[in-house]
Amino acid sequence: MDASYAVYIIRSGVLQVLLMAAPILGIGMGVGLVGGIFQATTSIQDQTLSFIPKIAAILFAVVLFGPWMIQTLLRFTESLFEQIPNMVG
Repeated sequence: MDASYAVYIIRSGVLQVLLMAAPILGIGMGVGLVGGIFQATTSIQDQTLSFIPKIAAILFAVVLFGPWMIQTLLRFTESLFEQIPNMVG
């Protein structure tokens, strides 16, 4: 296996991780931003006011994007298994 091939595999793995984490992180960040703005405007400094909606939104995002994430991970894993003969030779 060539070093450039290893770099390609690692880069594609990192890209897959970023691609699968982006929707969940984006939704969590958006809910956190809205919650922070709401807390700043109302001067409510309760920690659960920002924590519980973020947990609920992230859980909803996992349920919503879960099938897509699993399919993407399965396709990537299948492509890695198909590339094993190229790695040894």
